[in-house]
Amino acid sequence: MIAAIKDPGSNTRGLLAYLYGRGTHDEHFDPHIVAAFAMLGMPDPGRDENATLTELGHYLDEPVWLRNSEFGKPVTDHVWHCPVRAAPEDRHLSDAEWGDIAQRIVAAAGIAPEGDDLACRWIAVRHADDHIHILATAVREDGRRPKLHNNGIRVGNECREIEKHYGLRQLKKGDGTGSLRPTQAEMHKAERLGWEQTSQQWLEDHIRAAIPHVTDAEELLTYLEAGGVAVRPRRGPSGDLLGYAAGRPGDVNEKGEQIYKAGGKIAPDLSLPKLQARLATGTTEEHPTARRTWPTTPWHQAADALDTLHAELIDATGGGGPGSDARAQAHVAALGELIEATAQHAPADLRAELRAASRAFRRAQRSQIRAEDRAADAVRIAARDIVHTATGPDGSALAALLAAMVWATILAQRWHKAKDHAHQADAARRTLHHLQAAADHALAPTLAELERRQPREAARRTLASDVRAAVPDHAERILADQNWPALAAILADAEAGGHKPYQLLKEAAEQRELGTARQPARVLITRIQHTSRNPAPNRRAEAARRCSTTWAPAAGSAVPPPRQPADPATAPGRDNHPRR
Repeated sequence: MIAAIKDPGSNTRGLLAYLYGRGTHDEHFDPHIVAAFAMLGMPDPGRDENATLTELGHYLDEPVWLRNSEFGKPVTDHVWHCPVRAAPEDRHLSDAEWGDIAQRIVAAAGIAPEGDDLACRWIAVRHADDHIHILATAVREDGRRPKLHNNGIRVGNECREIEKHYGLRQLKKGDGTGSLRPTQAEMHKAERLGWEQTSQQWLEDHIRAAIPHVTDAEELLTYLEAGGVAVRPRRGPSGDLLGYAAGRPGDVNEKGEQIYKAGGKIAPDLSLPKLQARLATGTTEEHPTARRTWPTTPWHQAADALDTLHAELIDATGGGGPGSDARAQAHVAALGELIEATAQHAPADLRAELRAASRAFRRAQRSQIRAEDRAADAVRIAARDIVHTATGPDGSALAALLAAMVWATILAQRWHKAKDHAHQADAARRTLHHLQAAADHALAPTLAELERRQPREAARRTLASDVRAAVPDHAERILADQNWPALAAILADAEAGGHKPYQLLKEAAEQRELGTARQPARVLITRIQHTSRNPAPNRRAEAARRCSTTWAPAAGSAVPPPRQPADPATAPGRDNHPRR
């Protein structure tokens, strides 16, 4: 059940004309009052042929007129309007049931608290099977204004209780972080102008698409203007940016003036302070002795950055330590930016699914937990590198990244569930559907090529022994998977490159649990293909690197560091020139 409180109005008679009229498409039938502040003596044009809309409007507006006659400044925003609609699959509710629902909603909103004889005047009109309209005049009988602050939250909570009481479809409880729904006027305007989206939706798409391309708020506004978005910055006397509003070209008011929406009204996480916090990323520094991976394309770097995200979300879901939830929230928000960046530069046949994933994940990006934005800098920098790269991804790099995104989204859904973020968990679930479809499509050519060159039977038996030793709990599922021949091929390739199949399998299983995987062999393929692109580790070089990074002399000591074994190929005095 959805109760959508509209913006305050001033024309009681005009709204009554709509409620008792035929509707824009003749959808209204048998309009009548099912509940009111006082049913006795209430003029109802739907049941009394002598009653008029003007009479009913005057009856409801009496407290407003009395207040306006006593005070100098008249009340002009007194019409409180709240349509209440049942879900399509809900049972038919009687007039008496709708009347009780209306009573509970006006009480929760503060229009007519239970037991308050001086509350506002209101009526509930039914003109369809599945919904009612509550109209109230927001001036009490004693001339005071009702306390309506946060009435939308209270009404939403009451709707959840009504659903339980009447056995209706139970929606998820809101947390105040959702975007504003487009109004009827905005939707009608978009339809009239031939737009597929309302201005709010269009602006949100364009701002989110711009975020991976910029590094600060000023650059964001410049980028938006270059992309055709009307921008109105708000600056202080010093010239510092204090806020911004954006408008869609062609969206004008009755005077022909551009309509602007503040960033925080477009979406809660698009306000200037929140954008500034997210965009002010640092630079990730690599340890000077770290072994570099190859090749280091933005697509591979993004998959590597998601490894940290996976670890943070797993830690936070399991309870974590101080600040773990703040870091998890930062990574979830950054994941949305990475999905958006990937959607912009993925091959054309994957963009529709990835754009749908990006839109679906928006609700999962924000919660009431304050993010520690700097914790996710690596993921955000990876997103920027992707949108600024001149070349697209190769098949294996994109497949590995999408597989990592699928796992990240699963972990985000689990974290949201653990924190009782119902709407965010549902958004992650919907995102997963689109990401999985894109990942399957991206991996298909790689699987076909691997299966064509699967190793011989003897080699497959040896590799199967490695599977049973490395992941004994999932070995039979892996070996029975239709993609096992392709996994055997990728393991054989890795072994030819100097890697140990057992070790690769064990590491891959530790980084992505296989119990919930639909096709465990496919999960291992993308992970192993990503990690085995690096040269096999040289044990002697790794030992020397660890020694050089862990040895440190005591303060003031003149003891030199331990000598490293000399490389015969570069030892002093050795003739390194080719033999003449």
